[in-house]
Amino acid sequence: MSVLVDSSVWIEYFRGGNVIDAMDWLIDENLIVTNDLVLAEILPPLHIKRQHALVSLLGEIPLLPLEIDWKGIVQLQVKCLANGINKVGVPDLIIAQNAMQKSATLFSLDKHFRLLAGLVPLSLH
Repeated sequence: MSVLVDSSVWIEYFRGGNVIDAMDWLIDENLIVTNDLVLAEILPPLHIKRQHALVSLLGEIPLLPLEIDWKGIVQLQVKCLANGINKVGVPDLIIAQNAMQKSATLFSLDKHFRLLAGLVPLSLH
């Protein structure tokens, strides 16, 4: 099992929020994976804050390669809109698609992923 951790969880973890126990367990069990999109969301502020050690550690997390199926992204957005799930951005659709393609569980605090999981085979942590 691998768990793709969304930027919302990383941000909460860095702030010392209520995901610490879950994240510590996932880290200890070596279950966390990431992708270039999530890293592009979380790394820039860490660079600005000169958190070089943290940036280096995040760079050691196994990557799920992104294989974006743009037609699939469009279909996913159509399915969302047809079911009243609005304001799901393309980056989040790509993250969901990546998790499904690689049979990874997604760990996110964003509620639209829960709604999305009701429409497609997206496994949530």
